[in-house]
Amino acid sequence: MLNIAENINLKGYNTFGIEAFCTYFTEVNSIADFQELITHPVFINNERLIIGGGSNILFTKNFNGIVLKNNLKGKEIIFEDNDTVVVKIGAGESWHGFVLWCIEKGFCGVENLSLIPGCVGASPMQNIGAYGVEIKEIFEELEAYDINTGSKKVFKKEECKFGYRESVFKHEFKNQYLIGSVSFKLKKHADVNVSYGAITSELQTAGITNPGIKDVSDAVIRIRQSKLPDPAVTGNAGSFFKNPEVSAEKYNQLKVDFPDLVAYPLANGNYKLAAGWLIEQAGLKGYQHHGAAVHNKQALVLVNMGQAKGGDVMELSAYVLQKVFDKFGVKLEREVNII
Repeated sequence: MLNIAENINLKGYNTFGIEAFCTYFTEVNSIADFQELITHPVFINNERLIIGGGSNILFTKNFNGIVLKNNLKGKEIIFEDNDTVVVKIGAGESWHGFVLWCIEKGFCGVENLSLIPGCVGASPMQNIGAYGVEIKEIFEELEAYDINTGSKKVFKKEECKFGYRESVFKHEFKNQYLIGSVSFKLKKHADVNVSYGAITSELQTAGITNPGIKDVSDAVIRIRQSKLPDPAVTGNAGSFFKNPEVSAEKYNQLKVDFPDLVAYPLANGNYKLAAGWLIEQAGLKGYQHHGAAVHNKQALVLVNMGQAKGGDVMELSAYVLQKVFDKFGVKLEREVNII
C-alpha cells in the first residue's frame, strides 16, 4: 500500500551518510504502487527524485520535493539454451546480491563487478564497470515506466546510448522514467576475464591457475576491500571522479613530464588517464577539508569522516579538480550525481 511520509531525513538513504531532508518521501514496492503514486497530487505538484541504494548521489542541500525509493524486486530466468541465459532482475535488488546469485547459479559475466554498491536499476544508468567489464557488454534490455503517464517502454541497448559511466538516463531522460527491471545476457560456461592486472596478481597470490567465476569474484572482493572504504563504516559513493580521456598529443606531452603516468590506450587513438593517480600525484591523498577527505588508500574516493555536510564534500571535490588541473592541465569530471 502506498504511503507518503513528510520531512524525512535522507541520511540513511545515501551511502555518503549526509544529513539532508526531503519534503515528501515514498517507497515503491510494486508497479501498482507506482501507478497509484503518479495520480497523487503530491507527486504531480512537486519536484521528483528517484533513488535506489543511494550509492552514487551527494546531497548538498535539502530536497524540496518528493523522493521516490525504488524497491521493485524479483529475479527471473526468461530465456536459456545450452550456452546462454537471459535473466530479468528487479531494479530495487541489491547489485552485489544479484552477482552472488549469478555465481551460485553458474552464470558467467558479472563476477568482475562484485561488491559494487547500489541497486540493479542504477547499473544501466551509470553503465557501471570495473576490472575490465562494463554493463553494456552483458546488457539485453530494460523495462521502464514514464513518470508522467505510467506507460511502459522497453529500452534496447542502442537506445540507452551507453558511454563511459554514461547513458541516456543521465541526460535527456534524467528523472523521466522509473526503471522497473533490467535483463542481462550471461554465459552458462565459465569464460572469465582476468585481463585486469590486479585480478591476475590476486589469483597468482592465491595459487589459482585455472580460475572459475567464484575465484574471480572472490579476488575482486579482496581487492576492493583492501583499498576501498566500506560505506557502512565510512560514508562514500565509491569513485567520485571519472578517469579522463586525453588526446595522444596530450598523453605524449604528459609522459615526457611524468614518466610514471598511468594511462590506457583507447580504440579511438586517445588515452584514458587514471584519475586516482593524478589526484595522488597532486599531493591530495588523505587531504581533509571540514570532515570530508580524499581517501588515504584510494585517491579516487572522497569520504565523509563523520560529520561532513554535502557542501564540504563538494568544496573538497572542487579543490581536487583545481589542483589536478594546475599540475597536469587535465580537467577531471565528477561521476557522482550532485543534488
